[in-house]
Amino acid sequence: MGADEVGTMQSLTQQRGVLDGMIASHRGRIANTAGDSVLAEFSSAVDAVKCAVEAQAALAVANSNLSPDRQINFRIGVHVGDVMVKGGDLFGEGVNIAARLEGIAEPGGVCMSDDAYRQIRGKVEIACDDLGPQLLKNIVEPMRAWRVLLGGQNAAKGSPPGQAPALALPDKPSIAVLPFQNMSGDPEQEYFADGMVEDIITALSRFKSLFVIARNSSSTYKGKAVDIKQVGRELGVRYVLEGSVRKAGGKVRITGQLIEAATGTHLWADKFDGAIDDIFDLQDQVTKNVIGAIAPKLQQAEIDRSVRKPTQSLDACDYYYRGISQLQIMTPQSNTEALKLFKQAIELDPSFAAAHAFASECYRIRQNIGWARNNTEQLALGKHFASRAVQFGQDDAVALACAAQFFGFAARETETAEALVDQALSLNPNLFRAWQTRGWISTYLGQHERAIFEISHAMRLNPMDPQIHAAEAVMIIALVFLHRSDEAIAWINKALARHPTYPSTLRFATVAYAAMNRVEEARLMFARLFKIDPDMRLSHLKEWLPFRRQEDVAMYVEGMRKSGMPE
Repeated sequence: MGADEVGTMQSLTQQRGVLDGMIASHRGRIANTAGDSVLAEFSSAVDAVKCAVEAQAALAVANSNLSPDRQINFRIGVHVGDVMVKGGDLFGEGVNIAARLEGIAEPGGVCMSDDAYRQIRGKVEIACDDLGPQLLKNIVEPMRAWRVLLGGQNAAKGSPPGQAPALALPDKPSIAVLPFQNMSGDPEQEYFADGMVEDIITALSRFKSLFVIARNSSSTYKGKAVDIKQVGRELGVRYVLEGSVRKAGGKVRITGQLIEAATGTHLWADKFDGAIDDIFDLQDQVTKNVIGAIAPKLQQAEIDRSVRKPTQSLDACDYYYRGISQLQIMTPQSNTEALKLFKQAIELDPSFAAAHAFASECYRIRQNIGWARNNTEQLALGKHFASRAVQFGQDDAVALACAAQFFGFAARETETAEALVDQALSLNPNLFRAWQTRGWISTYLGQHERAIFEISHAMRLNPMDPQIHAAEAVMIIALVFLHRSDEAIAWINKALARHPTYPSTLRFATVAYAAMNRVEEARLMFARLFKIDPDMRLSHLKEWLPFRRQEDVAMYVEGMRKSGMPE
């Protein structure tokens, strides 16, 4: 408008004539216009999408007859949703979502919601590119969006002109670690930064559940200003880790941030400081901290993504992550649903070791909480899945650690459990779950000082874990059996503040208070436990408890007797 108001209005009028005609020919109704925007409604999603696609083709032809400075490109967003009608105009969240989708479309492009895509899939002969969950302005929940591949775009790979073809995403979480930027101006720090990236890539590659881009691919971005979304398309990854190294005096500062490529959303960021004299120790420490922080973030991001994914398009990996999400809820109903989801993952991929392992975890939790205590059929089913996890997961640290927990607690085969968790740690020494399981097994074996070390290391690897109360329970158990009840009480208060109904915490809170002869407090803790596990009896304990040391079993039984557990 600033350069040529009259010419712009002429072009806009011409383009609007094309667009209005297309809307009418596809049985649409224009509800509102303001400036260069158009809001239209259709009784059919198929009509709306066909109109959008054909309108963009016709508008492109109209633009080709104009000089470059007179051409106008429209973006189009399509959504299926509820709207309110007032005086012929449309209002409501459905309108807002369509407008936000228009905003993320490319000039001359069409972007539709997942709701719209499900309505037209198989009914309109177009190719679409899955953009994944998108954070739309003023829309609370991320929404999955699809880009229509129009003429001039790569229909096979979904790339607009001038860009490298987008690679298809793997069926498991995928990540690229970009070269860390040297912010210090010291060429020697280039070697340190490159070594840091190589260590992080190597450590991430130990997670069988991840697809990690090799360094020789990600290193091609070294020294370049990069668009994270483009990196995601070109390398075919959902997540990108980038960072920087800065030297100041005798200190080195390393920063890192984990980004979801499709949306640009920052999932994690942190910085690490250390002395230049200990640069290689610092490199090792940063690698451990980065892996310990981002591996759980990746898992949680995948859980969130799979929960939002339409159920009719799930694959084995998504069933698996949905199962983990249900398992964390810790109710009988969610446990049943989790087991169903893990079984669905196994049906699609019979050798999916981690799915077998977490199916066994469902049975272990049932045994632990009392939903199926001493049920030989349930134990046999759990052992079946744990054994399959070991069979298929000889190189999968997550599967081995999870199976070890079943063998250690439910099956009471502690030596088997110890061998499996040690194998898991040899495969992936940065795996939080493996260190946590190692801590549990040490308490079963009566190695409580060792358990404190192991669980401290686990919590250092993953200090922000939303399920960290399970690790804190291990610390409590070890301290109680070491007769360090005052220290145990401090951990009990912390763990119960995070999760007031976690059975293991309540059990050992009961024992700790009883050991200190604080019987009233012990009885209060037992009353809370009894609401969750009303079937537990003193006569069951010796068959149920996994602890090897007789003095540990005796202390537990006496604590429960003092607190009022029925015979």
